[in-house]
Amino acid sequence: MKKIIILIPVFNDWDSLKKLVDEIDYNIKEYIDIQFECLIVNDASTIKQINFKKPTHINSLEILNMLENRGHARCNAFGIRYAFQNKRFDYLILMDGDGEDRPVEIKSLINSIINNPHVSVVAKRIKRSEGPLFQFMYKVHKLVTFVFTGKNINFGNYCILTKEDVKKIHSKASLWSSFSGTLKKNIQPLNNINSIRGKRYYGPSKMSLVKLLIHSFSIIAVFKYQVFLRSTFMIVLLAFFNTYLKNFSTSLQILIVIFNLIIFVVSLREKEKDLMNSHKNLSNTESVKH
Repeated sequence: MKKIIILIPVFNDWDSLKKLVDEIDYNIKEYIDIQFECLIVNDASTIKQINFKKPTHINSLEILNMLENRGHARCNAFGIRYAFQNKRFDYLILMDGDGEDRPVEIKSLINSIINNPHVSVVAKRIKRSEGPLFQFMYKVHKLVTFVFTGKNINFGNYCILTKEDVKKIHSKASLWSSFSGTLKKNIQPLNNINSIRGKRYYGPSKMSLVKLLIHSFSIIAVFKYQVFLRSTFMIVLLAFFNTYLKNFSTSLQILIVIFNLIIFVVSLREKEKDLMNSHKNLSNTESVKH
């Protein structure tokens, strides 16, 4: 029997998590020949955890309690490493805990991996629920990412990974800052399903323009060497046309240099030694069983 672990990070939003787990349980009930487990990474929540009743179709529900608040990306990185080192599984599903990764689409991910069991599957965003300004800035983010990396990264964390692919990325330093960038850089090929970003179960979306900017830099920093090479080519090209473009060319060159300095600083996050020592981040684990 195949085994799938569903990895979900959470910070304080226990009501959303409970609703999410119940909806996951409903959507996986048809897969009677697959064993499901749920691995929740509690990012040092300050709100008391609610009592969980184990769902009908999920074999076990384990909660990893972090010592310190590390943020969404690092909780995912920690959970991926923990699962690889401590769990037996065939596939690993990553999804947000607030409803923005729609549980109904988990069936599309599972069906895709059943049809092609050796290729991981990502949820490609074809529609978002945020306002016009955010959606415009998101398109700008995708364009800038493509220009400087040559990669079209149109997915987030929602995906299903084969164990072989988990093995390839679980020890990558860049995983602590950008999951999607690390996946795009290290795993080929990748299948995809169409995905609509849902609305949070409770409260407004926490993805602000500032967080989008940080998210964008984090992804691009994974490809820092490609960025430096492409930036050098751009600067040389602008210098060649400097006679015609004059001040505009010089301004662009300065902006590219500043951009590269920011990417260099962001990439230093990959070197944080304490984050690579995963066991130091874990307080304790809890299990919800039959």
